[in-house]
This record gives sequence, structure tokens and C-alpha cells, in this order.
Amino acid sequence: MKRNCKITRLALGLALALCGAACVTQPTSNSNSETGRTTPSPSPSPTVAAATDVSAVPVTLPVLDAFFASDEAFTTELKTKLSLTDDQIATGDHRGTTAAARELAANRMKEIVGPDKGSELAAFVSERWRAGGDDPDTKNEKSVASAPNAVPTDSRVVVNAPAYRMDVFEAGRLVKSYKVGIGYPEFPLPTGLRKAKAIIFNPTWTPPDEPWVESPSSKVKVGEKVEAGSKLNPLGLLKIPIGSPSLIHGGKSRAKLGTFASHGCVGLTDAMAQDFAKVLAQLAGEKLSDADIATYKKKRSETKQVTFSDAVPVELRYETIVAEDRKLHIYRDVYDRNTNTEENLRAVLEANGVKVEDLTEEERSQVLEALEEMSRDAKGKLDQDSVAPAKITASPSTSPVSSPKAVVQKSGRVTRNFKGKKEIVIEVAALKGKGYPAMAGGSTGMQKAKS
Repeated sequence: MKRNCKITRLALGLALALCGAACVTQPTSNSNSETGRTTPSPSPSPTVAAATDVSAVPVTLPVLDAFFASDEAFTTELKTKLSLTDDQIATGDHRGTTAAARELAANRMKEIVGPDKGSELAAFVSERWRAGGDDPDTKNEKSVASAPNAVPTDSRVVVNAPAYRMDVFEAGRLVKSYKVGIGYPEFPLPTGLRKAKAIIFNPTWTPPDEPWVESPSSKVKVGEKVEAGSKLNPLGLLKIPIGSPSLIHGGKSRAKLGTFASHGCVGLTDAMAQDFAKVLAQLAGEKLSDADIATYKKKRSETKQVTFSDAVPVELRYETIVAEDRKLHIYRDVYDRNTNTEENLRAVLEANGVKVEDLTEEERSQVLEALEEMSRDAKGKLDQDSVAPAKITASPSTSPVSSPKAVVQKSGRVTRNFKGKKEIVIEVAALKGKGYPAMAGGSTGMQKAKS
């Protein structure tokens, strides 16, 4: 049974990656949430569908493998609906950039099941991926941002992966911000709307059947449960499931904040996770006191769950261009999604009532350089075919541009080190009093960004 499940997970990962590479239609939005350098759409403004369309998201084999392993019902349903067989086996390595991992998976899939199942598979997986495995609630479903850098009007958690930032909004007001660690390039965070339904204190951890688990220096074995409170347990004090296969969890050192730190999760230190748990519980209308948490911490071998009567929306974004009161933050395109483009720049500015032409010559020059610099992948490489145009013109460029080239190294390891700058901040006078709110509140672990 374990063999069949593993086989199907591999086939699924490859198949979805092919859908992401071969079945994608041209983006229908100017949003900088995963739009590529392609011919601009005639749509006047970004749409929710484009921002959440999973077929436009670079999904890698290890991400889908983890998703598959966490949802047994998914295994059965997929085999039934798509008729994947046990002979459709593929093994592969995935070290490198997200683009490299995606390209490798796509090529393998063409050899295994062919492209004919692509559309069917994409439609099946996209809905499950968007909701994180939850059944969609069409009556009460809250929406994702309909425009770049949108400020929520309700209560929710917003995670922007390229900014390594997690914000908590209560009734449309930003009440707390946290600096976080994000998934490695081979295990990128998904995008879309998820739900936090519970906080699990002192979680156990069972290492998945993945090549990164049993490294030469590893002290854990695949399938052997690591007890709660163990120093070998990477989840730390608590975990908050936000839909398969992702979590928000503790256990990270401060050095892991603001960098790659997990296999597809949002990482916090235990102290930050404890603080966030109280804020999240309050947002859900539940009581969680310092005394309650102290009790859980005294009994680290006992797993306890605090369940919410009302789930809290968790919106996962990928925005590399963010306006914020006289500043334009341009973040590194860490997952190779070609988002640092003139098209996306214009969308962000126009969402705040500003046009590119409103910028001074010096500001435009700085923005141009920043877009190019922040288009580098996690290894610091820059494909000259994918950089911003040499001049910001009166209208967006319409020339298609290729994705960054990358070389996959054959090993089960992941890309842990980050080369180069993560962010460039540019002063833009026209953005005074506009944009997404600055970070808020307390022990966030954040440091002031440097331009």
C-alpha cells in the first residue's frame, strides 16, 4: 500500500507540474501575484481568478508529493478519476531553483503519462490546491485580494512570501506583523485562501518519505514518529494547519526568519508562535491565556488541540512589488515567477492612483535598476532575456520574455542559502499616504528595511 501511494504521489507531482508548464493560458491580470512577462491583457484591472489560478503557479514535484502524503482521500480519488497506474513511476531530484524543479518535473511527465491528461488533471487539482484540501464553501467563501497590495476589510491573516512577512488584520485594521521563514525554492508556499481551524500544541512529527529526510547527518528515519517536545521535532511548540500540505509552526531560530526555512510552511520562533497563537485565537473568538500556554509548555510530551468554532481566513500571497507610504518595496522573485515586470509595476502604482509617468526621472531609473536586480533567482543568477526593459516606456512592453534558466543538481538536498539582496526600497514622493500599511506591533522579529 505504501508503495502504491508513493508511486501515485510521484505521478501526480509530475502531472501537475506539466499542467503548470504546458496547459497555462496567458495571464488575464495585471496583478503582481504570479503574472509572467507576457503580452499584457486588455483587462483594465487585476482579477481574483488570475491571482488564484493554480495553473499559473509553479508547482514542483516535492510540493505535490507532500500534499499527496497528507491527504489519503486524495490518493484514492485521483487514481479513480484519472486512472493513473502503478507503472507510471518516476523518481527525480529537485535541487535548484523553483523554475528548475518545475522544468524537470514537466519533462519527466511528458515521458510518463503524456500531455493528454493535462487539462483534466489541472481542473481536478486546482480546486483542491486552492482550498488546501478543504471542501469549498460557496455560501460563505471569503475572497482573496482583487487588486495588488489590497488591504483586507475583514479579519484575516495575510502572508506575503517574498516579503517574509505575516500580518494579522482585525476588522480591516492591521494589528500585528511577524517576520517569518518561508519554504525552500523546491518547496514553495502556495497562494490562495486557506483556513486556520485549530492550534495544536506539542505536535508530534512523522518524517515523510522524502530524500531530504535521511541525509548523512540526519538523526531521524522515514515513517518513525518523533515525539512532541523532542529536540529532533522541527515543529517546535505548536503548529497551525492551514490546508494540506502547509502549516504555520514554531521551532525556528531567529536566524531562519527572513529566509528559506521550511518544506512548504511558514516558520516562526517558539516565542513568536506563542504570541501569534494568542492573537489568532482572539481573532477566532476563542480564549487562550498565558496560563493556558504555560500549562501546555510544562507538559511537552502531551499533545493538546484548541479548536476554533469559526475558522480564520489565511491568505497566501506572492507580491514582489509593494507600495507603502512614500516607498516602493521591490522584493526578490525568490520562486522564479517573473513578477518584477513593468506590467506589474504599473498595476501596483495604478491601484494607488499613481502612474509611472508621475515618477521623477531619478525615481524611474532607480525602479528600473531594482526590478532588474530583484529578478535574480535564489542563487543570484540573472537570465538576460528575463530582465526588465531598458527603458520604462509610456505603455507596457508587449514582448514575451522567457523564464529564467536554471540547472538542476541531482540530489535530494534543497537550496538553503540565499545569494544577494532580498529587497530594495525606493522613495517615491507620489506614494505619500498611500499603499499597504507599514508593519505593526510588538515582538515581530522585524528589522528596518534598508534601501
